[in-house]
Amino acid sequence: MSAGSVSGKKYRSQLTLGELIRLIGMIAVPVALQNLLTTTGSMVDTIMLARLGEQTVGAVGLCAQFSSLMFSGYWGFVGGGMLFFSQFYGSGEHDNIRRSFGMTLSFMMISGVVFALLALFAPHAVMSLYTGSAKIQDIGVQYLRIVGFSYPFQVLAVAQSALLRSVERVRIPLVAGIASVLTNFGINLILIFGLLGFPALGVRGAAIGTVCASVVNVLVIMLMARIRHLPYVLDFSMHFKWNRTLLGQYLRKSFPIICNEVLIGVGNMMINIVLGHQADEAIAATAVFRTLEGIIIAFFTGFSNAATVLVGKEVGAGNHEEAFWRGRRIVYLCQALTGLGCLMLIAIHNPLLHVMGLYGTSYRLATDMLYLYSAAAVIRMGNWCMNDMFRSAGDPSFGSILEITFMFVLVQPAIHLANGPLGLPFLAVFALCYCDEPVRYIIMQLHLYSRRWIRPVSLAGLETIGEFRRAHGIESKK
Repeated sequence: MSAGSVSGKKYRSQLTLGELIRLIGMIAVPVALQNLLTTTGSMVDTIMLARLGEQTVGAVGLCAQFSSLMFSGYWGFVGGGMLFFSQFYGSGEHDNIRRSFGMTLSFMMISGVVFALLALFAPHAVMSLYTGSAKIQDIGVQYLRIVGFSYPFQVLAVAQSALLRSVERVRIPLVAGIASVLTNFGINLILIFGLLGFPALGVRGAAIGTVCASVVNVLVIMLMARIRHLPYVLDFSMHFKWNRTLLGQYLRKSFPIICNEVLIGVGNMMINIVLGHQADEAIAATAVFRTLEGIIIAFFTGFSNAATVLVGKEVGAGNHEEAFWRGRRIVYLCQALTGLGCLMLIAIHNPLLHVMGLYGTSYRLATDMLYLYSAAAVIRMGNWCMNDMFRSAGDPSFGSILEITFMFVLVQPAIHLANGPLGLPFLAVFALCYCDEPVRYIIMQLHLYSRRWIRPVSLAGLETIGEFRRAHGIESKK
């Protein structure tokens, strides 16, 4: 009997739950640590900038939302790339991994260059979108005119890290992340406050630190890849030897993810514009909250990457029952640990918010935002993990269509109605940002158990998919 089917019998994995948790940990923990380091670096930046006032904290927080929009612009290609990286890795199609990486990097870099040009040459237009406060705009412009140089390097580092994680080489991005955070911390400390004889550059010093850190990140990844003679990353001659068949397949699979990330990025930008046109205290509270939210997302992203690799690899190898078994358990483990992470963050939020410069009204708003977010995060991360898992298994459309639909049919109308005609308080508007998550979770769970999301692109996966579908009464696509 093949690993792709159980012919109607209940499937039993050769892995125990404990062994699966160990495999998850090998991928999730380094990824989570890397993201946690990055988030900690952002938190340290906020703590340093807090000495310059709430308006500086708010301005840099809004610039971070612009960076998040860039992230949305290229993440669709990362999702598409990881689908192919993990499945081709599972089936041993090494040249196709290299070609897929070249495609992924090329398309991602378009977004990085466009956003760099906007930051460098149109920073006033960017900041005017996010806030009407002239003082916050001026601070943000100073930051963007420098930090824009980091965007192409950030894109390259993300592409390289996605490839290495997909082929289970997760320690290199972690080491590079450590070097990047240390660089950012050291340069920020010197240039923000003018230590060691350097001028005190304030927010411009923070931007220079970000640029230097992004360059160090890329250099460390490439140096370690060369020292360890790792395949794929430095195989430049193969990165651009595309063929029409693979390119067409890559674009078809990536297109729904691209639409998802771009449109959700636009939707989030519209949300952030609403949140950014509040009182200065609310803007500062939102900036700090986004940093704390990054801690939760850091843990989640580790599980999301584990689901992408461990599920995509099995689908690529043709072991579809194993892929389903692993995916279902990873989703629930992710939700359980997300809840635990939220509780831990709530337990220590008081000193964190104070050290990040929040007092009085801004402190109370940030605290309430954290409580509201924690209530939604468990469901939200379950949705996010399932969506990434569906993508790695070859089904990029279902979760994408669902998320886009709910964003613009439910979330956006609710937020703008609450903020406009109804005139509801800031926290009520913020809570409505997550009003779609419970409904989407139910629909995503139904799709999870239908198993229709397992759609291989590798040769080994295609050989066994027919038997798997027949065993579960799934009609094969013509």
